[in-house]
Amino acid sequence: MKKTLIAAGAILALAAGPAMAQSKSVKIGFVSTFSGPTAVIGNDMRNSFELALDHIGRKMGGLPVEVIYEDDQQKPEVGKQKTEKLIQADKVDFVIGYIWSNVLLASLKPVLDSQTFLISSNAGPSQIAGELCSPFFFSTSWNNDQTPQAMGEYLNQKGVKTVYLIGPNYAAGKDMLAGVASTFKGKVIGEDLTKWPDQLDFSAELSKARAAKPDAIFVFYPGASGVQFLTQYAQAGLKGQIPLYTAFTIDAITLKLQKDLALGVPGAQHWVNDLPNDANKKYVADFRKKHGNYPTFYGAQSYDAVGLVNSAVVAVKGDLSKKDAMRAEMRKANYKSVRGPYKYGNNHFPIQNFYLQDVVKDAEGNLTLKTVATIVKDSQDKHHGKCAMKW
Repeated sequence: MKKTLIAAGAILALAAGPAMAQSKSVKIGFVSTFSGPTAVIGNDMRNSFELALDHIGRKMGGLPVEVIYEDDQQKPEVGKQKTEKLIQADKVDFVIGYIWSNVLLASLKPVLDSQTFLISSNAGPSQIAGELCSPFFFSTSWNNDQTPQAMGEYLNQKGVKTVYLIGPNYAAGKDMLAGVASTFKGKVIGEDLTKWPDQLDFSAELSKARAAKPDAIFVFYPGASGVQFLTQYAQAGLKGQIPLYTAFTIDAITLKLQKDLALGVPGAQHWVNDLPNDANKKYVADFRKKHGNYPTFYGAQSYDAVGLVNSAVVAVKGDLSKKDAMRAEMRKANYKSVRGPYKYGNNHFPIQNFYLQDVVKDAEGNLTLKTVATIVKDSQDKHHGKCAMKW
């Protein structure tokens, strides 16, 4: 009788196993900056991430989604601590987010060592695109070099012969300036890397750029630094004198402060709010309805992160132990991206189009960004050859 009861209990346990597995949630840790001056970026990412979850009914593969948001305070050491907490204490299935390349680089090892999937929805350091690539890392944005590489190509198309480069002295800033230099066929006649993130006075750099008399200035400053740079560029009398080209300096958030100063300053981007695919139309319309303003590229990339993860969880029917199968599905980029269809390279960074964007006023008089032209199609980062992954 005892053996019969044990056997019956085993059968019941086996029968209950799948049901118990299906009752768990998909746990996601989202690391971004939610305090200080750049919290506006982190909040924009979170708003788009939450909207994407709403659009899929807040379930993946039949499982409810649980999100734990952590504030990195724009500090690498804090970002690493918060990431370790998500892995070790919260035992999340995915880690997503990261605005800043230096924060992502500091946080990378604990995630990958735990064989947890990490999806960067913004930062794209060259090291991770190359020698630090991993089967557990994916990007829904770009390698840092890619967008400025597109701008370098556009400068060639414009016939620019000399350029002066200015940006912040941290991982992304170095990648951005190197990206322009790698595709620009003219001469880089000056380059300044400024203290990050607390330098907001660019008068010395602007004076040096003026004295160098370049055909153009390229600048990369995200967030508040970008607002300050455009303001001081105009105050120095350079607007209308030396054309300015950018990557990531002008977006839907900074436009509220930059206003007319941003008019006539073109930029390069892989996503613009007016891209005509159905997924993007729904995303932009619903975001504006809910939040009253246009989303940013930060938000678009975070929105796409939900689509990428959802595709993987659906493919394995909620069995999150099947990591090889989830990886294989994510490599397909088999979801409706707001940028339109794209592919993954062997390093899990997107191969995608880059567009020229310009600032315009919409029908309601609001400043927004508009797609002007396609600069490059199916752009792949230059570091993928250093990645040992083959698939």
